[in-house]
Amino acid sequence: MNLEISSDAPLISSQWHVAETWLEKAGVRINGQQPWDVRVHNDALFDRVLAKGHLAWGESYMDGWWDCDSIDELTARLIRAGLDKQLHRPDQWLAVFRAIFMNMQSVPRSWQVGYQHYDLGNDLYEAMLDPYMAYSCGYWAHADSLETAQEAKLELICSKLGLQPGMRLLDIGCGWGSLMRFAAERYGVSCVGLTVSHEQAQWGAQKTHGLPIRFELTDYRLFNETGAQKFDRIASVGMFEHVGSKNYPAYFAMARRSLTDDGLFLLHSIGKNQTDVVTDPWIEKYIFPNGILPSVKQMAAAVEPEFVLEDWHNFGADYDRTLMAWHVRFEAAWPRLQSRYDQRFYRMWRYYLLCCAGSFRARDSQLWQLVLSPRGVPSGYRRPLF
Repeated sequence: MNLEISSDAPLISSQWHVAETWLEKAGVRINGQQPWDVRVHNDALFDRVLAKGHLAWGESYMDGWWDCDSIDELTARLIRAGLDKQLHRPDQWLAVFRAIFMNMQSVPRSWQVGYQHYDLGNDLYEAMLDPYMAYSCGYWAHADSLETAQEAKLELICSKLGLQPGMRLLDIGCGWGSLMRFAAERYGVSCVGLTVSHEQAQWGAQKTHGLPIRFELTDYRLFNETGAQKFDRIASVGMFEHVGSKNYPAYFAMARRSLTDDGLFLLHSIGKNQTDVVTDPWIEKYIFPNGILPSVKQMAAAVEPEFVLEDWHNFGADYDRTLMAWHVRFEAAWPRLQSRYDQRFYRMWRYYLLCCAGSFRARDSQLWQLVLSPRGVPSGYRRPLF
């Protein structure tokens, strides 16, 4: 199918002029010349999007109905102009109802994100990520590459936790084991990691063979139910986004029963500026099923019964640069990946990475690192300077 459309083609959409006026508020033109302008290949695009909202906007891109050279900047502009909040969501009432009256992140449902997203294929993630396979925001304060930014992030976490040889570290949502591998190799600690991804556990166990690291394929709620296991330090990096507000008490209770009284817990999570009970429907359907981003209000209320908040660090702007680095690597690897993943997947993954980058660029999404202690550090906690 030829996706090109000439600039003087007849525009038959009944919503075309509505969309044109709407997009102008963000400095975006239809079939314009700027990298963030939208090139339309199907005249029914705006009828579809204005009727069905965010989900249709993403699906229409996957279907080849529109293109844009800089989806990241387009997204940032739409968010800054507040246009993302004006899109109609036909199933909003149903989504809110489900979020309020159901536990969308129950134990059985927690495995869905594992096989739908994290088990897509290690070849994809090896091509896109750094050698440690860190699938979370890098720390770019002094970094000039994805590799150095991710090592800086891992070093930042280990330093904030004050790791010492012989300590035991629990990693809740350990991914492919990037933090555990770094901590074991450089700080001499032993580690246990929890994941709901079979691929992550298998890959990580192979790569960390010979190190004092153990992967457990389990939901966090089922781990250490009696509190018999105690860890000197706990970290959770990029997993809290899958927990859901109904489960925050269980999550923090598990962390508390697993941590020594003089221990520290570092929580690294994406967050939103405003409290909400539902997530973007396209992200929910195609990328992170059952995911929901916390707000400051939600996290503070959930932390309060179990921990003292020692430090709250926001470096959300660094996620823009991290996602753009992942996108560059994904594009470079696509010629060798396309034998396993089709063109629609390519457009889906590209849209995912660039839209998320735009969200962080607009400062609509944040990246927080919290350092928590059970009873308060007696002499006070000092964040390491980086």
